[in-house]
Amino acid sequence: MTDTQIESPVSEPGASDFVQLLKPRVMSLVVFTALVGMIVAPAHLPPVTAFTAILFIALGAGASGALNMWWDADIDAVMKRTARRPIPAGKVQPGEALGFGLALSVASVLMLGLATNLLAAGLLAFTIFFYVVVYSMWLKRSTPQNIVIGGAAGAFPPMIGWVAATGSVSVEAWLMFALIFMWTPPHFWALALFMNADYDAARVPMLTVTHGKKVTRRHIIAYTLLLVPVSLALGFTPIGGMVYLVTSALLNAGFVLGAVMILRRDEEMAQADKYKVEKKVFTFSLAYLFLHFGALLVEASLRAFA
Repeated sequence: MTDTQIESPVSEPGASDFVQLLKPRVMSLVVFTALVGMIVAPAHLPPVTAFTAILFIALGAGASGALNMWWDADIDAVMKRTARRPIPAGKVQPGEALGFGLALSVASVLMLGLATNLLAAGLLAFTIFFYVVVYSMWLKRSTPQNIVIGGAAGAFPPMIGWVAATGSVSVEAWLMFALIFMWTPPHFWALALFMNADYDAARVPMLTVTHGKKVTRRHIIAYTLLLVPVSLALGFTPIGGMVYLVTSALLNAGFVLGAVMILRRDEEMAQADKYKVEKKVFTFSLAYLFLHFGALLVEASLRAFA
């Protein structure tokens, strides 16, 4: 965080303000993918242990969100999309967010280790470190590759869920990681196309800011095409199957079509319809990821009742 102080009216923080620090929308994706990773694993935890593990994985994700908001308070105050977050809005003081995030980090890692195994706890600790230190403190403000490399932080949850159940890492866990890792750049670059003014104002070197939107559109189609074989590969592992393959094929066709539409548009066309296509592709990309992991759940259910 820079030395610039965030000038905001001070008010007493409420429970909802601390919940916002956890980034509940991001947490929902973390919880879902971690849960899928745990359920599709060949070993199964007792229900109480599984619930406990997911709870502490969620708290670890929330800790990352709180520490990210503490560090990025100066950026958040400038960007319209984030200006109402608890710290720039003056609802939570930076020191409170820092203490909250650190306490949750330590508690979540320790408790996950006690509930499951040390490897799962170590992966959770590394994920928190990667998101806060490697991505937030270093990559985000220094390189247009921020979201490419930093995307690893969001890709670890299904692997953590798998390791919590099995105590080891496998090809299936790595492919679930790779699916999210390759999905992250086109997902966020679609957002950056219509939120570029925010990143520019905050001096965040997003690809749209450093290389322009034309280059970003080419990167979106390139990474989307690279995503296709990665996502389909899961269908040929023991946790995949025909339901997953059909679902993945349809979703990939939709994502590639959207990326092609984005590629064919110039800035004049995008501004004329207020980035309608880019916004639709961004929304579709969210469904793309949830439905891929949902299809893995369906495959696990079919195997359980076979």
